[in-house]
Amino acid sequence: MSDPTSKLSWDDLRIVQAVARTGALAAAAQMLGINGSTIARRLAKVEEVLGVALFDRRRTGYVATAQGQEVVALAERVELDVVGVARRVSGHAQGHAGDLRITTSDSILLYFLTPMIASFKARNPAVRVEVNVGNGALNLARGEADIAIRATEKPPENLFGRKVAVIAWAPYGPRPSSAAHPAADRQWVSYGGRLSGLKAAELVAGRVSPDAIGYLTDSVAGAAAAIAAGLGVGYLPCMLGDLSPDIERVGPIEPALNDDLWLLTHPDIRRSGRVYAFMTHCAEAIGQSRDLVEGRSGQDAGPDRRPRPLRFPAAGR
Repeated sequence: MSDPTSKLSWDDLRIVQAVARTGALAAAAQMLGINGSTIARRLAKVEEVLGVALFDRRRTGYVATAQGQEVVALAERVELDVVGVARRVSGHAQGHAGDLRITTSDSILLYFLTPMIASFKARNPAVRVEVNVGNGALNLARGEADIAIRATEKPPENLFGRKVAVIAWAPYGPRPSSAAHPAADRQWVSYGGRLSGLKAAELVAGRVSPDAIGYLTDSVAGAAAAIAAGLGVGYLPCMLGDLSPDIERVGPIEPALNDDLWLLTHPDIRRSGRVYAFMTHCAEAIGQSRDLVEGRSGQDAGPDRRPRPLRFPAAGR
């Protein structure tokens, strides 16, 4: 048997709600801007459809019955939904609003992207940002994320976006002032697990003896933390390494590790107000930070402010 409330329209619910709030047909009619006879006729129709009396008609006014209170509660919930949707749809006229889901890697998020999100939020406080950190590709077509910010040379063909910069990589070590392990300059931090195919992992494996690789991680931000802790030297994106407070470059940029930085979204939502606004904001901010991303931020390695040549232990292959 079908739910009789499914036969009710939002106008029906508004009438029940208005009568409950005012306790009188005339006052409810005035609230809704319609005449009293219409209110009486519509209320009678609703009660006929539901097969119950929604109000006790008393000399002092209309008082909702138990069933009437349930319908009033339904009307309150629907009102909240209607108002919420209307606000989101009209958000472009009042400032962007709603949820914005972003997927990116930890190395991009940590020091680089987070300030951009903060400045976007300052301009668009009604947007709630959710960030999924991972190197795997979420399915934007299925709505798992709205925007992907990725380091890749081959973005998926079914996505819409633009290349905004080239990500430079360089070797980093702990700053002399940090509590570095005495053997930090002879040990290497590299990548394993999900990141074992990273170009930096392959480069280190091809140049460094396995015995000299003392720490492996599947997190680029984790590698930065390990380098800062004195576990060794390792390759990092300059956009992470140059902003990390406890590490410094110990060699020049390695062009073989260059990657492209892309802003991506699904074509179906690229004109969505908050998606378009964030991608525009992010592209502009990255444009202003391109020197950092591409390794020209001015942080040189070594006490003489020139990059020192990096010495690799003999490779074991």
